[in-house]
Amino acid sequence: MENPLLLFPQLNISASKDKSYYKVMKSTIKEEPHKASKPGAKQKRNRLSLLLQKSEFHEGDHLGKPGNLTKAASVSPEEAVKWGESFDKLLSEKAGLDAFTKFLKTEFSEENIEFWIACEDYKKSKTAHELLPKAKAIYETFIQKDAPKEVNLDFQTKEATSQNIQQPIITTFDAAQNTVYRLMEQDSYPRFLRSDPYLNLVKGRNPSRPTLRRRSRSFTVNDFQGVRPDFTVW
Repeated sequence: MENPLLLFPQLNISASKDKSYYKVMKSTIKEEPHKASKPGAKQKRNRLSLLLQKSEFHEGDHLGKPGNLTKAASVSPEEAVKWGESFDKLLSEKAGLDAFTKFLKTEFSEENIEFWIACEDYKKSKTAHELLPKAKAIYETFIQKDAPKEVNLDFQTKEATSQNIQQPIITTFDAAQNTVYRLMEQDSYPRFLRSDPYLNLVKGRNPSRPTLRRRSRSFTVNDFQGVRPDFTVW
């Protein structure tokens, strides 16, 4: 007679090994370790996707950081020095214009240089048919009240520009452009020349690689060996 296998002692229920019930229980027990391994694989996949997301975030994190005005390889120190001769000299060169535009973005005043660039493009219009849509776009973007990139204009200049917008001519924005130009020349331009990124260009340093500071010396346990405490301070 076979020895019965006690399955549930508290209920006094037993079954023989050759019973189908035992076979089902045995197969279930074998499958449990296999099922337990699935959460581990899922966790690994989740960790991998998280690492990929972090790497993608850090790869794009350096973009748009203040200080990266332009690549040092594209601007020589001699060229950067010329930017300090006059504001007009700075804006007349593409690299200088790009560097100044990025600097204004760090000060949240890029609407001034964007308005100036839009006016320069407007004056290059070859036909009167091109003037009206461009004039309307400039007015709605930079000049009208509560415009998304409204520039700081005095009342008279703003009113004169608004009245001429219905029948624009090549000089419609000249007064407003000159006002913004003087504002940048007297206010933003001096700060640009004193900024660290510009000074790095003049000195031939790469603005994307700031100068490393020397770390201060850290104390270790060996520094305190042999030092006897002075309990008189207590």
